[in-house]
Amino acid sequence: MIFKIIKKTADYLVINKSAGLIVHGAPHIKETTLVDELIKKFPRIKKVGDDPARPGIVHRLDKLVSGLMVIARTNESFDNLKKQFQKRTVAKHYTALVYGQIEADEGRIDFPIYRSKGGYKMVALPKTVKREKNPLGRTALSEFEILKRYINYTLLDVRIKTGRTHQIRCHLAAFGHPVVGDDLYGSKKTKVKNEKLNLNRIFLHAHQLEFDDLQGERKKYETELPDELTKLLNTKIK
Repeated sequence: MIFKIIKKTADYLVINKSAGLIVHGAPHIKETTLVDELIKKFPRIKKVGDDPARPGIVHRLDKLVSGLMVIARTNESFDNLKKQFQKRTVAKHYTALVYGQIEADEGRIDFPIYRSKGGYKMVALPKTVKREKNPLGRTALSEFEILKRYINYTLLDVRIKTGRTHQIRCHLAAFGHPVVGDDLYGSKKTKVKNEKLNLNRIFLHAHQLEFDDLQGERKKYETELPDELTKLLNTKIK
């Protein structure tokens, strides 16, 4: 199943996206996308939003990341959700397994993020240059709490206050603890380990999502870890 409907209302859908499914298309993308599947099930979504290529989409998850997304079903709901993301009042929590042990029980990572020259990867930059604020990069803030420590890994609850491209992956790699399964931001050593684990995805799952509906009522949705991630924790992680 490429996605599961968690909640369906007249104004929005909350779905659980599977890893391996890209959210929306682009000129170079030939594979089926989440948007393609949504339009099949809910044709009216095609007219929702301000970009015909991304109808109903107010935020994204990377292709190899799973978890909760909210999809607008009406333009009124689209505008409402978009404003909340812009004001950073939407709460998004992710479960992440990273390499190495993190000593602190909680922490924050606020390196500015900048798109690399190649365009396909983001770079975490130092906050200051010669004691002055770094003029490059966009403000990004990620906070984490430890869920469990293993000998060679740490399981985290990560909350992002900004929604930059690849933010969690980029931030945790710059923090010295790349996400398990992430070859793009991992080191040579972790890439070798990823191959041995044979996960074929990133250990990053959007497990909690909170926002206000059109009536101003706060909504909170949660989902469990996918089976492949739970199995990895139970069988291969020490």
